[in-house]
Amino acid sequence: MLYLDYSANTPVDEEVLQCFCEAERRYPGNANAHHQAGATAKAAINEATRSIARCLGAPPAGIIYTSGASEANNLAVKGLAALGRAAGRHILSTPLEHSSVSGSLEALQKQGYEVELLDILPDGTVDLADLKKRLRPDTVLVAVTAVDSELGVVQPIAEIAELLKANSNCHFHVDATQAVGKIPVQFDEGVDTMSLTAHKFYGFNGIGVLVKRLGLALPPLIHGGESTTPYRSGTPTVALACSLALALEKATAELPVRAATVRSLNDRLRAELSRYPKVRINSPANAVPHILNLSVQGVKGTVFQRELDARGVCVSVKSACSSDGLPSRAVLAVSQDRRNALSSWRISLSHLTTEEEVTGFLQAFADCYNTLTQ
Repeated sequence: MLYLDYSANTPVDEEVLQCFCEAERRYPGNANAHHQAGATAKAAINEATRSIARCLGAPPAGIIYTSGASEANNLAVKGLAALGRAAGRHILSTPLEHSSVSGSLEALQKQGYEVELLDILPDGTVDLADLKKRLRPDTVLVAVTAVDSELGVVQPIAEIAELLKANSNCHFHVDATQAVGKIPVQFDEGVDTMSLTAHKFYGFNGIGVLVKRLGLALPPLIHGGESTTPYRSGTPTVALACSLALALEKATAELPVRAATVRSLNDRLRAELSRYPKVRINSPANAVPHILNLSVQGVKGTVFQRELDARGVCVSVKSACSSDGLPSRAVLAVSQDRRNALSSWRISLSHLTTEEEVTGFLQAFADCYNTLTQ
């Protein structure tokens, strides 16, 4: 099997796995319990929280553990909308968002909120002029992904935050799920909430984080029971928190070396694939190198994916959480071409990807291309 779907899920790093196993053995107590075992477990979770906060430039009190990025996005988007309800019901977002954000926005629309999607420039970034034009006194939330999962476009988060400063009623949520481990990520001034999950940077599935600004009283989605914060009930999972902290530390410290490896692989793929007359590279040049989206003219992305899968190559069509049968919203927003969006699919790379694997992929691609385009 040749795995090229690292933006959907990454394998657990060996050191992170050992950290998890050690914590499971060392901390049997419930971190909410009022005895020695509970206190020891709580101390371990508190240290993990401080480590996560240091990596992200965030206050430890602003770290909320969740089951993953989908829960974190739901908690942020729905919570911030509820906080701003007295000031208005106007929300701005983009067509590049993960389904946990777009799905939350659809739920809010049914509750009477007005949701508008911002224009996207040809390079995939948010049109800041359009954002400025659409901002209103009753705009209570702007939700933008730092790096989208399909094209890998890096959004101008600092510039967006600066534009929103003039609107005191407006909160800003950033989905950093695909950014962590690919670009430097900090909880910048002007951002109210930021989501991430461990399984995108060689940690475990089943744990994510929502970072929130201090003083922001988010209404919880899950009620009942004590936890690390009042914003999310449930027994804290010490081993998952410790393993996430280590995975984040490694992703942050090793980012330059890892990214350089991936950039070299991406450059090779772009050069080789661009030689095919029916190939269109959808990811802009300024996208993160870990994500390479392309289309083969006249061949649906699902068809090409199945052919590659039959040859042992794993790639994605759209986000792993998206519905089948519809064109990629992200590719459609950038290319303005429905057929191209229907033909699009994604390669996602890792520092673990080898040159031999790229060679194997290119051989399988050539075989599929020749079969499907004749």
